Amino acid sequence: MKVTNLITWFEAWADPNWCEKWDNCGWQVEPGVLNLEARVLVCLTPTLAVMQEAIALHANIIFAHHPLIFNPPKSFRNGDTLTEIIRLAFSHNIGIYTAHTNFDQASDGTADVLAQILQLQEVSPLVATQNGLGYGRVGNLINTMTLKELLKNIQTQLNPPKLIFSPSANLQEQISRVAVLGGSGAGYISAVVKSKAQAYLTADCKFHQFQESRDNGLILIDAGHYATERPACDRLVQKFQKLNLDWVQLSKADEDFRQFFI
Repeated sequence: MKVTNLITWFEAWADPNWCEKWDNCGWQVEPGVLNLEARVLVCLTPTLAVMQEAIALHANIIFAHHPLIFNPPKSFRNGDTLTEIIRLAFSHNIGIYTAHTNFDQASDGTADVLAQILQLQEVSPLVATQNGLGYGRVGNLINTMTLKELLKNIQTQLNPPKLIFSPSANLQEQISRVAVLGGSGAGYISAVVKSKAQAYLTADCKFHQFQESRDNGLILIDAGHYATERPACDRLVQKFQKLNLDWVQLSKADEDFRQFFI
């Protein structure tokens, strides 16, 4: 399958028109790869390390969730990381394509994958956008479990370097309804409260947002940005493997590089 056909297939599934106005979805760099047989490296973030990995693997497209370019750059200067990534993209003929807020909303996108990992039932969007899709998911656990059991399940399934949860939460509380949203989801706390979810799995939550959740009787669980979105990248690789691609792989250089001193 050629790169152009792969992108056409993907955009029929996760329409780039769903992209938010502040976002930047679609081609970030297209150096002339559209008619090449697709050799795809999938990643969460298109970093310099991922570009170097793509060069070593002879990939011709980096398919990323996070945009390489969020805001219009004011300059391209030697020594800047963005400049170096773009220089390498053109010199090695490697395209960079991003699916961000459109992939967040899509069926089997970042939110759906999290809901499936927790085996949520009777799932619906946390914030509906169009055609039954939207941001986040909320649903019921197959079997009610204690908060401690839910946290252990999240730790096992997502393997975050650190799992943060509401400090006043009762670990023996019975949990039956859970909301999820991969990445920075603290801005949706009010929608979660309205959904009647008892616990909310997301990332990038601040001190005051834990307070807000506590005051609303909601258990906030922060598993980190990488851990809550990386599984959707893995699912994307599985989908691509079912197509007639020359080659596809999940990046190994795209990692949660943070360390926590315990």
